[in-house]
Amino acid sequence: MEQQFTQALSIAGSDSGGGAGMQADLKTIQERHVFATTVLVAVTAQNTLGVDDFVALDPKIIDEQFAALANDLQIKACKTGMLADVTRVKTVVKNLKQYDFGPLTVDPVMIAKGGAPLLSEDAVAVVRNELLPLATVATPNLPEAEKLADMTIHNEEDMIVVAKKLQEIGVKNVMVKGGHFVSDDQSSDFVLLEDGQSFWLSASRVDTVRTHGTGDTLSACITAELAKGQTVEAAIRTGKQFVDATIRDGIIVGHGHGPLNHWAYRKVATDEV
Repeated sequence: MEQQFTQALSIAGSDSGGGAGMQADLKTIQERHVFATTVLVAVTAQNTLGVDDFVALDPKIIDEQFAALANDLQIKACKTGMLADVTRVKTVVKNLKQYDFGPLTVDPVMIAKGGAPLLSEDAVAVVRNELLPLATVATPNLPEAEKLADMTIHNEEDMIVVAKKLQEIGVKNVMVKGGHFVSDDQSSDFVLLEDGQSFWLSASRVDTVRTHGTGDTLSACITAELAKGQTVEAAIRTGKQFVDATIRDGIIVGHGHGPLNHWAYRKVATDEV
């Protein structure tokens, strides 16, 4: 049998506006030269101005999507995004335990860029206690990290504490994204690896509202790199560079929080992305 092309999986919600969610995952994974597959968990009605509504899918069809992929494809890494509520989180956890889809990146999506909730409050504990212990990498932003670790983040020292708390929960590698510190001219993320090593990744801020889908894009890029066999550190560093390029070389779409430019990396030297 011919060697299979590298495959990765996005487990997430759909963004009708095309900027975030599963659409951002698909664009990113394929831009990283990995074949993207999907398990759809919810459908949103949204655009760059915000989320108007969403519907979570029946657990039965979620189960069937997982089974269909496992019966045919050779998925080497997967990621989660929007999971909606307790029922869907538990459904996804059950399937991740049943099927081996390689390293798992958890993007604990809770709130849309425009402020709409994408995860019910009672589901946060399920993500913390049941999903995070399965994660190879978790990539929470500051508000998400605060909820998951049950503490307030005031500064970079707190980011380090949160990362350690999440690792105690069971996450092997943690990337706490510092983009919400708006007073800083740098966007700095703290990374704590499974072996205890840690480092900061920083990039100068870009004055733009076109940042819709940054978390999805970052986690999808990490997932694609892990599928290719890259180390966690290398995957995270590539993810940071990839997202930075998508923001810096922006495109104008919509009238609100616009999407990223997912093909921007093509203008950057290969050895830099």
